[in-house]
Amino acid sequence: MRRWFEISGRWSVSETSTGLPGNLGNVIRVETASAAETQEVAAKLAAHSQPGDLLLLIGDLGAGKTAFTQGFGRSLGVTQPITSPTFTLAQQYDGDGIRVHHLDVYRLEQLNEVGDLGLPELLDDNAVVLIEWGDAIVPMLPADYLEVRITFGEGDDDRALECTPVGPRWSGRKVALLRDLVEVR
Repeated sequence: MRRWFEISGRWSVSETSTGLPGNLGNVIRVETASAAETQEVAAKLAAHSQPGDLLLLIGDLGAGKTAFTQGFGRSLGVTQPITSPTFTLAQQYDGDGIRVHHLDVYRLEQLNEVGDLGLPELLDDNAVVLIEWGDAIVPMLPADYLEVRITFGEGDDDRALECTPVGPRWSGRKVALLRDLVEVR
């Protein structure tokens, strides 16, 4: 089942039942036409984030994972520039009463290297953790996160963001997320 909504003529949102195991089987799909719109969607998601949340950012090179993180962090009060942590593996940013940890696991060669990142400590750090290429390390992660899959659209700046809650933390906020993302005309 797919339901489509349009938000102020800027982007469109749909909700799709996937029947995937391990989650409620629902995907929130948002289509954007610019990096700024992708950042706006990220800001809407950030408004629902809580300390201890984990987001996996999945997509090809240049899909907009860092742009997403920029909008997410800015919404949480991060004022310093947010850059890709590809070469540093991890960046830390302080927002308004919450910390944002931005990780990139693209360069990890083995799953056992994930332990060196100290993920349990990062999640306990009054912080939200966003992991680029997070699908590569799912076996090493807690089974409670929001998967944000970003794919290219038809136009150069068009993107589709598919948000899939896995586990109870984000699944419990799905209705509020939809409500915040969707204003039915």
